[in-house]
Amino acid sequence: MILINVRFPVRPEVADRWPEIARPFTEATRAEPGNKWFTWSRDVEDPTVYVLLEAFEDDAAGAHVDSDHFRTMQAEFPQYLRETPQIVSHQVDGDGWGPMGELTVD
Repeated sequence: MILINVRFPVRPEVADRWPEIARPFTEATRAEPGNKWFTWSRDVEDPTVYVLLEAFEDDAAGAHVDSDHFRTMQAEFPQYLRETPQIVSHQVDGDGWGPMGELTVD
């Protein structure tokens, strides 16, 4: 599985609207074969930063980057950003979420 985390520093004037701005890209990516999840979160310390957690089956990430909606995102997103997003992308063992061993709820 390919696990990707991206920090998107958005311009303050669009921070509250970011989920709507990103919605077409989000929905198109979630519909891709091999997408496991594609989830946005807002940084509680800096509300102008959104963190994207995404995962793909090993052979699906290439098709994502080559998709029309990815190219559209590349053209449209920069106008809304303060700076270049930062990314962590790794192939990891497993195929999804699992229980946390260090903390359990009975």
